[in-house]
Amino acid sequence: MDGQEYLNQISASVRPVKQKADGLMGSGIFKLAIGGVIGFILLAIIGGMLGGGDAINTRNLSFKYRLDNILSVISSYQPVVKSSLLRSDSATLYSVLANTNRDFSDYIVAKDKIKLNDKKFAKIADEAREEGDEIKNDLFEAKINGILDRVYANKMTYIVSLVMSKEADLINKSSDADLKAILATSYNSLENLYDKFNDFSKVK
Repeated sequence: MDGQEYLNQISASVRPVKQKADGLMGSGIFKLAIGGVIGFILLAIIGGMLGGGDAINTRNLSFKYRLDNILSVISSYQPVVKSSLLRSDSATLYSVLANTNRDFSDYIVAKDKIKLNDKKFAKIADEAREEGDEIKNDLFEAKINGILDRVYANKMTYIVSLVMSKEADLINKSSDADLKAILATSYNSLENLYDKFNDFSKVK
């Protein structure tokens, strides 16, 4: 064996040999399991984001549909209220809620990309409609019994209180300045109207 062959033999003997990965950490099953866990976490995060969006849409549309039905109640019974003062306050309430409904609807369509007539929100619309129908039924009973003004003032007090409560909730849960401005303007206008309807219902 000459010198070069000897050197080649030594070089071959000390050359690092790749070792197969042993144990669970190096197995394909382990890598697959890790990939599955990561995928599950990502899906959970995405699902949570989408679910949160649906919750916001549901909350916003519930408020919008309620406004629709409240406006329907007012337009149906305001003309037959006897008291001119009560009719005047009711007209102001209608104007405030109509403006709020318009601005709020424009906001959720533009910012939240909500389709107002989306069939997946039909249940929310039905619930709001049922609530409005119950108020209409109570007012109808009051009308035929000759006590419409007192009951109407009472219902308007309840409605204003309900709307203000919903607006306060939406304001607290939102970080959007535009939405807060829309709701705060409405809330401030309703505060004074609440006292007027409440005082009328007490007197009558």
